[in-house]
Amino acid sequence: MKYFGTDGFRGQANEGLNVEHAFKIGRFVGWYYGGRRQQKARIVLGKDTRRSSYMFEAALVAGLVASGADAYMLHVIPTPGVSYEVVDGAFDCGIMITASHNPYYDNGIKLVNREGYKMDEEVLERIEDYIDGKIDVPLATGDEIGQTVDYMQGRNRYIAHLIASANFSLQGVRVGLDCANGAASSVAKPVFDALGADVHVINNAPSGFNINVHCGSTHIENLQTYVVRNKLDVGFAFDGDADRCLAVDENGHVVDGDLILYVCGRYLHKYGRLVKDTVVPTVMSNFGLYKAFDELGIKYKATDVGDKYVHACMREHGYILGGEQSGHIIFGEIEQTGDGIMTALRVMEAVRAERESLSVLTRPVKRYPQRLDNVPVRDKNEAMAAPEVLAAEKEAQQFLGNNGRCFVRASGTENLVRVLSEAPGAELCKQANDIVLAALEPYMS
Repeated sequence: MKYFGTDGFRGQANEGLNVEHAFKIGRFVGWYYGGRRQQKARIVLGKDTRRSSYMFEAALVAGLVASGADAYMLHVIPTPGVSYEVVDGAFDCGIMITASHNPYYDNGIKLVNREGYKMDEEVLERIEDYIDGKIDVPLATGDEIGQTVDYMQGRNRYIAHLIASANFSLQGVRVGLDCANGAASSVAKPVFDALGADVHVINNAPSGFNINVHCGSTHIENLQTYVVRNKLDVGFAFDGDADRCLAVDENGHVVDGDLILYVCGRYLHKYGRLVKDTVVPTVMSNFGLYKAFDELGIKYKATDVGDKYVHACMREHGYILGGEQSGHIIFGEIEQTGDGIMTALRVMEAVRAERESLSVLTRPVKRYPQRLDNVPVRDKNEAMAAPEVLAAEKEAQQFLGNNGRCFVRASGTENLVRVLSEAPGAELCKQANDIVLAALEPYMS
């Protein structure tokens, strides 16, 4: 598609994505779910803490009401909060204004359907046609013009939903939270406070310009230091829109998405709650995670990189746990999309139930050394289809045998081929990669 990628319409504010785009998206969505059906559409909106999010919110709302829709404003809320409220409040669709973990000067617009999932591509294609002037949308007039609704109660219901999902107490547990100066800033602490935790929060003072700046899940070293210095039991770091979560154990070690999948998968499997005894990681998950699952008798179905692939696999087969190394974890029984705060709660559920520290629960996973080479090529599709490259990947895998793996994939955004090897030793990784790099040499730019 021209404007919408795998994670919404993104760009630098008022350059790649501008207020006219936002107004037109609002205009089309308000008409598509309202006037086109000769009914009043109800659309719910949320945003993160970027300065430009307020500008885009105003443009979207103007477009929605101009097309006759009622716009319910959640204000600052995590992306999963919009997905939850679309379903809980029976809205026609939801809109989230965020660029997730990107710098403050970027922004984006995500659309979710009435089921709380990413918007259908057919609708996104029609929005793009309207932006490009290929479709006309009438303006509402008279009493058909929509209204705006200050919908703070929706955010309160989302917070209540998070609290209600936890059937355990955190009394006496010292928890650190890094809110990335983003959407978690007004939500995460109240949730952990309600569960009785001794909560210590950093980076929860948004200025509009400090979202993700040397903080949150993309700069977790700050939380590592904070947890150790303050002798906390655990720490959780979120990204700008709080749909991701990474953890830090009591010793200051990072617990990434792979380790979170292990802790939660093992816990659910132990108590007979892991549907089909299967977890859905991606192909980029560490080989050590697969080995650890093998030892537990847990099956796994690895997808391509991207939460949309994880989610599609989970929905198709009925699996309830999946996610990415980046900390985007999906608990299919209780949510429609990844939710960083929900992930933190599910980790704490396992910690409390097992009566062990997070470091003990992650100990069985022996992470394999990795080597990643990003190879610039003239044409990534040509390189990936070359018989000698395919043969080299197979040869590298045979070289590693059952003790490792070699994985070759094209970058989704750049003319690069990524070569990743994992093995018990760094030298083995290098040797496996070298087999593929030699085959790629004629295609390098």
